[in-house]
Amino acid sequence: MPVSPHPVGSPGPGPVVTLRGVTISRGGRTLVENLDLDVSPGEFLAVLGPNGSGKTTLLKVLLGELEPDAGTVTVDGRPTGDRGTHLGYVPQQKSFDPGLTLRGRDLVGLGIDGTRWGPGWPIGRSAKRRTVDEALARLEATRLADKPIGRMSGGEQQRVRVAQAIACDPCVMLCDEPLLSLDLTGQRTVAAVLDYRRREHDTAVVFVTHEINPVLPMVDRVIYLVDGKHRIGTPDEVFTSEVMSELFSAPVEVLRVRGQIIVVGDTQHLCAEPWPTGHHHDGEAH
Repeated sequence: MPVSPHPVGSPGPGPVVTLRGVTISRGGRTLVENLDLDVSPGEFLAVLGPNGSGKTTLLKVLLGELEPDAGTVTVDGRPTGDRGTHLGYVPQQKSFDPGLTLRGRDLVGLGIDGTRWGPGWPIGRSAKRRTVDEALARLEATRLADKPIGRMSGGEQQRVRVAQAIACDPCVMLCDEPLLSLDLTGQRTVAAVLDYRRREHDTAVVFVTHEINPVLPMVDRVIYLVDGKHRIGTPDEVFTSEVMSELFSAPVEVLRVRGQIIVVGDTQHLCAEPWPTGHHHDGEAH
């Protein structure tokens, strides 16, 4: 059934992400089984789970890079990978080649010109420059506009990637560990930008992360993946000792300390990379 076009950045009617009966397997392992999920405009969905649980793989299915073994997936009312999809994507952080001379503004501009996940904008040069400048300013990254990508720190590159993702005015943002390599100030800036997008523009945010605490105040729902099983609900519904013990098939205790969630258990599954709020990663230049 054809989908009626709608303006860039304006969600269509109904959910902006829909999965029905989705099963995903990789390397002989079932990562997700019989998943039904709707993500509404403006919703902030955190995708969590231990290493190897399928978080990034699920994102790749939403991007159209991988096909599920079973089930159907639509993003922005269209089949995944459709160029009509108004989609912003922040990939998992990987350093660019130090010799790359592409500037910050050039990378952000690619989000406007169109990628395989976006339709591109038929706008003039001055309007494009203004949009690029506004996106960089939103990320407090104006100073990076003319800096070569290859000479940026990991944190600076990540700010520019997020600016690129919002430059196309998406109605869906898929973010794969977007806070990695950012110091505490950078984490807060990126989190604030994503929160602004979903509140002011109804942009749905699907946020893959190891650690929910840095974004806990803005999370509406969580999908937690473990060994092919999943649980969907609010943080209070998912992060209970009973639910987590069931998911891990082992005794797990969930504690809440000073507004943060701490999951404790003897199972090796819980050895996902720890990331307490405020920890300083591979730094940003100041």
